Order: sequence, then structure tokens, then C-alpha cells
Amino acid sequence: MKKPSYDVFIVEDDMPTCERLVTIIKRGRGLRVAGTAHSLAAAMAQQTCAAKCDAVLVDLGLPDGDGIDFINALSAADSPPSILVISVFGDERRVIRAIEAGARGYLLKDADEESLVESLHSTIAGDCPINPAIARHLLRRFTVVNGPSGEISAQRPTPVTRSPLTPKETQVLELLARGFGNSESADLLSISVNTITTHTKNIYRKLAVRSRSEAVFEASQLGLIEVRIP
Repeated sequence: MKKPSYDVFIVEDDMPTCERLVTIIKRGRGLRVAGTAHSLAAAMAQQTCAAKCDAVLVDLGLPDGDGIDFINALSAADSPPSILVISVFGDERRVIRAIEAGARGYLLKDADEESLVESLHSTIAGDCPINPAIARHLLRRFTVVNGPSGEISAQRPTPVTRSPLTPKETQVLELLARGFGNSESADLLSISVNTITTHTKNIYRKLAVRSRSEAVFEASQLGLIEVRIP
């Protein structure tokens, strides 16, 4: 019996990222690209096509609006597709709002090919894949406790009072968060690229992450750095 093939629609304004996603999905087992959109307006114009797909990948930071608006539109359908947010943003409001709007999973753009394909299949199957760094943030954000009458309530966790990062590691991470590469960061800090690499490895180890975007996300949620999102 022939295995089913699932249609995936992509909403992503960054062309290199979109092309990478298209390539990964075309190579992924049982997946095919049904369409792409590079803006909120283009996505809305193709809403009928997207709604018929098995899964939709949605970037949140679109040039003409918020991807969450498209998630809301898709979720209003009688049988909405499985929606998976894929973004570089680490803003907690977007995470919560995207999930509340109907997203069933949330990944970061630099997820490896195997993880992305597996997450698509999991989402279509009814699971809710979510990036480990974001999952840790959500668990920190809502700490379940018993109230005085036994009711369940939630409280914000205590913020980090002492950074696990050295001042130089914090400087490196702030530059990486602003989009500077290793070579550019090395020039700005007047240190070698090898030293930047060493600092980056230490940052990953201390924050228990595996990528730049996860490190930025973790550090911003812990209050170690401030990330301004347009």
C-alpha cells in the first residue's frame, strides 16, 4: 500500500529560510509543498489553499503584519489544518498568543532537518511538538501551586538574580542576538574568532541549549539580556 503524502503550506518572508524549508519538506518522507507565501497579505489571499493542507508552517514576524493573524484565520475553519509556528523570536507574548490562537507546536528556525520533518509528522498525527527551550520557558512562566482553599493557581517564577554568564559571555551573546556573526563579534570586541567560539560554547553549556536562537531565547526569558522585537 502506498504511504500517504501530506500537503504542507509555508508562510515565511525570508527567502533563504523559505527555500531551505521547501527543500527539507521535499526531501522529507511523505511530505510535499502545496504552496508558499512571503507576507501576511499573500497568506490571506491563499487561505483557502492553506486550509486544505495537512499542516501549515507560519512565521510570526511578517513584513506587513503578525503571523498570529493568519493562525487565527485558519483556526476559525471547521476543520483547520495542523499549524506549526516556526520563528527566530523568543518573545513570550508571541509564544503564548500563537498557542492560544491555535498553533499546535512551536519550533525555532534553525531546527535541524530531521527534527523539522519529525515535528511535521507529529503535528499532523495530533501531537504538540515544541522546542525544548520554549517548553522550559512555559514551565517557568506558569508554576502550578495549591491555593489556600485547595484550588489550582499559577504564579510567575522568581527572576534570576545572578547571571551564570561572565560579563564577556554576556557581551558575546548580546552581539549574537543582534545578528552579528562570529567574525564581526570578534572585531567589535577586539578578540579572536576562536575566543568567540569558546565563549559561545560556554554559553550553550551554561544555558543548556544547542543553538544561537535557543541561547538568545533562554537568556532573554531569564532576564540576562534584553531583546527588542519590532
